[in-house]
Amino acid sequence: MPKVLTDEQLAHWNRDGAVWPIDLLTAEEAADYTRRFEALEASMETEAQARFRMKAHLPFPWLWDLVMHPRLADAIEDIIGPDIVCWGSSFFTKKAHDPRFISWHQDSTYYGLEPPESITAWVAFTRANAESGCMKILPGTHRGEAILPHEETYDEKNLLSRGQTIRDLDISTAVDMPLAPGQMSIHHNKTIHSSEPNNADWPRVGFAIHFADSSVRQAQFDNPLAIHIRGDDPDGNWIEDPRPEYELSPESVAACDDYWERYRNAMTAQT
Repeated sequence: MPKVLTDEQLAHWNRDGAVWPIDLLTAEEAADYTRRFEALEASMETEAQARFRMKAHLPFPWLWDLVMHPRLADAIEDIIGPDIVCWGSSFFTKKAHDPRFISWHQDSTYYGLEPPESITAWVAFTRANAESGCMKILPGTHRGEAILPHEETYDEKNLLSRGQTIRDLDISTAVDMPLAPGQMSIHHNKTIHSSEPNNADWPRVGFAIHFADSSVRQAQFDNPLAIHIRGDDPDGNWIEDPRPEYELSPESVAACDDYWERYRNAMTAQT
């Protein structure tokens, strides 16, 4: 019996490769995360999403705790089973009236996971709807083994690292995935998705958390790290992430930077 998701939501997942909205945080908790995020960005000379890549939870105990949220783990278990690792996380933010966008793509393009069976929980700190550029998907595109060819555009307005884009898609079936603050969506990393610019008067702030069954392995480099959320890792595919002792400790920032460098080098070697 599912712990969080309803039978109807699980049917949507199987059909569409995504499910939303799922209640995770209260409005007050979401507002607190937003305040923490705003304080972080106010203290920096760049955006958090540009500074902390791939494992943004490593320097921040409050993000580590979000990754470990019991209701989030229950929802992930409903989809992939009891042996869960979190192998990465990232901010995805657009300021108010922000022209930046995310092109149609599959997350699995550069992840280097074998098999490419990972899922992402996208947690809304602020309201994400069509006006503010919420995520949209092409339902059912998670089926099968295919990772489609992506063109690397390096468009400066594209929030993806290389502007990776799938061309010549029929997007007539595209569906928006609106979320209220504190809600989340979950999508399969082969599900084709995108988001439009933010035309709203408020920033769209979200946090993406990447999960997989512990049997999924990182094939691009050795000694990959993850948080063992639940269950077992019988093959020893993942080394435990170091929990931050306090916010922005030098050790945790270095761990985040080091992992991004390993990932970036492996991604570059693919091309």
